[in-house]
Amino acid sequence: MGKRGRAARRRTHPALIGGVVAVVAGGAGFAAYSIFGATADEDTTAGGTAKTFKAGPVTAAEVRATAGGFLTAWQGGNAAKAAAYTDDTAAAQTALTGFRKNAHIDDVMLTRGEASGATVTFKVSGTVSYQGKSKPLAYDSQLTVVRRAKDGKPLVGWQPSVVHPDLKQGDTLVTDEAGDPPVKAVDRDGAELTEANYPSLGTVLDGLREKYGKKAGGTAGIELRVVRGDSADAEQKDDGSGKSEESDDETPDRTPDKTLLTLSDGTPGTLKTTLSATTQAAAEREVGERKRASIVVMKPSTGEILAAANSSHGFNTALQGSLAPGSTMKIVTSSMLLEKDLASIDKPHPCPKYASYGGWKFQNVEKFEIKNGTFRSSFAASCNTAFITQAEKLDDDDLTKQAQQVFGLGLNNWSIGVSSFDGAVPVQSNAQMAASLIGQGGVRMNPLNVASIISTAKTGVFRQPYLVSPDVDHRTLATAARKLDASAQTQLHELLNYTATSGSAAEAMAGVGSDIGGKTGSAEVDGQTKPNGWFTAWRGDLAAAAVVQQGGRGGKSTGPLVAAVLKAGS
Repeated sequence: MGKRGRAARRRTHPALIGGVVAVVAGGAGFAAYSIFGATADEDTTAGGTAKTFKAGPVTAAEVRATAGGFLTAWQGGNAAKAAAYTDDTAAAQTALTGFRKNAHIDDVMLTRGEASGATVTFKVSGTVSYQGKSKPLAYDSQLTVVRRAKDGKPLVGWQPSVVHPDLKQGDTLVTDEAGDPPVKAVDRDGAELTEANYPSLGTVLDGLREKYGKKAGGTAGIELRVVRGDSADAEQKDDGSGKSEESDDETPDRTPDKTLLTLSDGTPGTLKTTLSATTQAAAEREVGERKRASIVVMKPSTGEILAAANSSHGFNTALQGSLAPGSTMKIVTSSMLLEKDLASIDKPHPCPKYASYGGWKFQNVEKFEIKNGTFRSSFAASCNTAFITQAEKLDDDDLTKQAQQVFGLGLNNWSIGVSSFDGAVPVQSNAQMAASLIGQGGVRMNPLNVASIISTAKTGVFRQPYLVSPDVDHRTLATAARKLDASAQTQLHELLNYTATSGSAAEAMAGVGSDIGGKTGSAEVDGQTKPNGWFTAWRGDLAAAAVVQQGGRGGKSTGPLVAAVLKAGS
């Protein structure tokens, strides 16, 4: 906002002209707008006359004019003029110039659709041409008109997704000979895996191509693709409440480039994965019946990933998500308490309604308590206070060491074959340390991590999950520093089996089989009316973990999903 002039203001005389107040000052008029009662921003002219800017929401007329000017200039190939209609001219001009120069898109037609408030949809069509090859391109996009604060001017709020909905910050559109040859991914029995048949595998297949395209022996074709940049990592915060504030799963791992249009096919090489088409199909079916659900299935005896599926097919929450795991983290915490002789399966163990530590007061769901109970009964009922009461006996880094040294978590060294998040169990103190014991605080996991946790609990040994054999590229899989203590592992195995047959996981696991174990979980998240529901379990040599975001308690929301996939898996 500019400084106000100090010159004395001359007398002004307002007059109503066409519904707009025009203020006459020395023969020069200007308009002061009041939209829906909003107060206008004021600046000052060099002569000291107040200059008033339009404030409040953009009008329908402004939306039409701004969107129309932007789309007309873009369609006409005038990137600089189109960028001038946006609130970030430099970024917009770079992207719109690259649209033609790097993506080689010509004959552009932009057809404006319906407006909803300040948002306008439009259709993009054109021709992609490169080295004598060409194909038509068509897709839908949208823009939003905003009012610039400093002068009230309506402008297109610039986002890379205006150019193409798959573009994020730092991404570019490029047409050329693809750097990575295509791959024909097959499951463990040789069945081809395609995005058309298994929608959740879209990002996985992109990642496999990026990592193994050349190794698989294929040849590259010519493609229009999204080349990913280095997007800023989404933040994960904690406000001191013990609840998580999570930014929709984002993690530091790079998202693979994405092919949008193939002008000429390359020759794919064949890549064998550990996935099971049967299990993947079951996982796809079950998550498809739920909102914001993600699941991973693996073999505890080997670490082989059999399935990874998500309800939505953009970000891969199953492998890359970063969410508070809630009470499924009690598997790791229990292993630590058992090894430290702070708990024993059938010895008395406190489970009061409330427990305080570090200035926070923790409670159980519905404030239940177990009088004269054992650690078995507390674990099976998922008693929070049974764990919080032990915080005073622990060092701040005990849980972090247990997670890293026994369960292989949080070391950022997994190499599963595509990008993954390996879990995070940071060293915390006071109340945050206590919250970490029950999977809140700063602890972050995804279904892959939690499936690995219950697999380690079942076998006593961490085996890094993977979906491409290390024999393909001679990479080294991550290992843990040590095995779980034999006595602790025996007790933990029994606790998980008891929970699946007689505890909080029993209803969901009924009829799954005899060799079973399970754990429920719920994670409170700030801003959500319902917690994220977690559930992890094994049946024989199958282990699975799933999360349903905002699903409610894990036993009800997520348990049936895991149980159904375990029954169908092979």
